[in-house]
Amino acid sequence: MISLLTVLGLVVGGTAELYLYTSLHKQIDTELDDLSKRIGFRPPPGGKFKPSNSTKGDTPTPNDNDNDGNNFGGIPDDAIVLELLSGNTLDGGKVDLSYSATPDQVIELDAEAQAAVLEDVPDSGEKVDVNLGSSLPQYRMTRVVKQDGSVYYIGISLEQVNGTLLTVAAFTGCVIAGSLLIAGWGGALIVRRTLKPLDRVAATATRVSELRLDRGEVRLAQRVPESDTDPRTEVGQVGAALNRMLDHVGNALEARHASEMQVRQFVADASHELRTPLAAIRGYAELSRRSRQVVPDEISHVLNRVESEAKRMTALVEDLLLLARLDAGRPLAQDPVDLTMLAVDATSDAHAAGPSHYWQLDLPDEPVTVIGDGARLHQVVANLLANARTHTPEGSTVTVKVGAVPNAAVIQVIDNGPGIQADVVPRIFERFARGDSSRSRAAGSTGLGLSIVHAVVTSHRGKVGVQSRPGQTVFTVMLPLGPPPVVPTAEQRPQMLHPVG
Repeated sequence: MISLLTVLGLVVGGTAELYLYTSLHKQIDTELDDLSKRIGFRPPPGGKFKPSNSTKGDTPTPNDNDNDGNNFGGIPDDAIVLELLSGNTLDGGKVDLSYSATPDQVIELDAEAQAAVLEDVPDSGEKVDVNLGSSLPQYRMTRVVKQDGSVYYIGISLEQVNGTLLTVAAFTGCVIAGSLLIAGWGGALIVRRTLKPLDRVAATATRVSELRLDRGEVRLAQRVPESDTDPRTEVGQVGAALNRMLDHVGNALEARHASEMQVRQFVADASHELRTPLAAIRGYAELSRRSRQVVPDEISHVLNRVESEAKRMTALVEDLLLLARLDAGRPLAQDPVDLTMLAVDATSDAHAAGPSHYWQLDLPDEPVTVIGDGARLHQVVANLLANARTHTPEGSTVTVKVGAVPNAAVIQVIDNGPGIQADVVPRIFERFARGDSSRSRAAGSTGLGLSIVHAVVTSHRGKVGVQSRPGQTVFTVMLPLGPPPVVPTAEQRPQMLHPVG
C-alpha cells in the first residue's frame, strides 16, 4: 500500500510540477513577446520612450519624466536586452537590480557569455533557456529582428521561476512524505484491526493442528467463534468454511474411531473366545499321545502336527489379545524393573532357543532401573531377540546393550545379519509386517512381535526405532527413567491433604 501511494504521489507531484513549469514558461514567453515590441527606439532629445499599455503597433508614447539613462525604455528589472553589432558582438544589457552595483547598470558580457547567447539562441526566434555564467542567473531568451535590420537578443531571468518550481517541489515532497507516514501508520492500524478476526481463525486452526488425530477417540471441540463467521466478510467466509471442514473431519474421525473400536472389540472377543477351544484341542492331542493304547505312526504324526499348530495359533491369539488390551488402554503394572537383570534373563532364554547364534551382553557397572511392567518389558527384549534369531543366519552375533542417557534408559539389540530391506523399515512395527525373506512360517513367526514391542514401549511412554544396513541392524528402545505422573483419585486426595495420625 505504501509503495502504491508513493508511486501515486510521485505521479501527482510530477504532473503538478510539470504543469506549473509549462505555465510559468508560457508567462515568460508572453512577456518576451511583449518586450520584443518595445525595444529598438531612440529617444528624442531630453526624453525617453516609455511603452504605452496599448499593444497596437510598435509606436511608443513619449514620456518626458522617464530618464532611465539607456536606449532601451520600458524594460523590466529582471530582463536583459543585447544588441548585435557588426563583427558579431553584443553590446550592453540591462540586468536585474540584485546583480547591479547601480540601477540599470549596462554591462559588458565576457566572450564565453556572448558565445553562449550567439550559439544557443536560434535565428528562428524560438525561445530557449540560456546560461550566461555563474555570476548571472539562467535566462529565457529569444532573437528579435526589427524593421530597420537591427538584431536584439532579449531575455528574462528564470530565477523566480526556478525558485518557485523548487519551492513547490520541496513543499510537494514534504506533503507526500507526511501523507505516506500518516497513511502507513493509519493503514497498519486499520489492517491489524481488520485482520484480528483472521488471527482468531488462525489460532483455532493452530490448536486443531496440535491435536493427535491418528489414533484413539478425538473430539474436535475447537471451532471459530460465531462472531468471526459472518458470510458478508471475507474473513467470516474463511471462518465459516473452517468450521464446516472441522465438522466434516470430526464426523469422519468419529466414524473412524467407531469402526476401529468395532475391529478391536472383535479381535479381543475372538481372541478371548478362541483360547478355550484351542486349549481343548491341545489337551486332546496331548491326551491322545499319552494313551496306553498303541497309536499308529501316521495318527501320531497327525496328532503332533495338530498340537504344534494349536500351540502356534494359541501364541497368535495371545498376541492379538495383548495388542487389543494395549489399544484399549489397559493399565500396566508400575513396579521397579532392573533392565540389566532383565537383559540377562532374556539373553539366556534366547541362547537356549538359538544355540547356533553367538549371544553377547554389554551391561553397565550400575543397574539401570525404570518404573513399569516387568513382564511386558521382558517380552519386549524377548521379541527383539527372537526377531534377530529368526531373520539372521546361523553363526550370527547378537549383542544386547543396556545403558542410560539423561532422563532415559536405553536398550539396544544389535546383530550382524543381512539387514532389513529399505522399503520394509518404515512399516517394520506395523502388525503382520514381513519382508520378502521372512514370509516363510517355518520359524513360527506371526508378524506381531515387533508390533507388540512398539505397543508396550509406547504404553511405557517410551520410543523404539530401528537402523539397518547390510551387516548391522540396531533396534533401540528408550524408556523414561522417572516415574509416570500419578493423579490421585477423589478418595485419595483428602488423605493426602490430611495425613492420618
